[in-house]
Amino acid sequence: MTKEKKDKKWIQKATKNEGTFTAKAKRKGITSAQLQANVEKNPDDYDEKTKKQAQLRETLVKLNNNKKSKK
Repeated sequence: MTKEKKDKKWIQKATKNEGTFTAKAKRKGITSAQLQANVEKNPDDYDEKTKKQAQLRETLVKLNNNKKSKK
């Protein structure tokens, strides 16, 4: 399998546990965007998994915005 074909499936693999970042935010009483901002401002206060989830959310939001702007 070539690297190109392998890279096309990265979103499916990254979103296996869909909704966990949003659930973390709801438990704290904030939105996922607010939690992402908090993680980016104070990365030492959060575990590695939460940091990766925040980064993934940022990436997916950018991809979604790019897709919308092309229409």
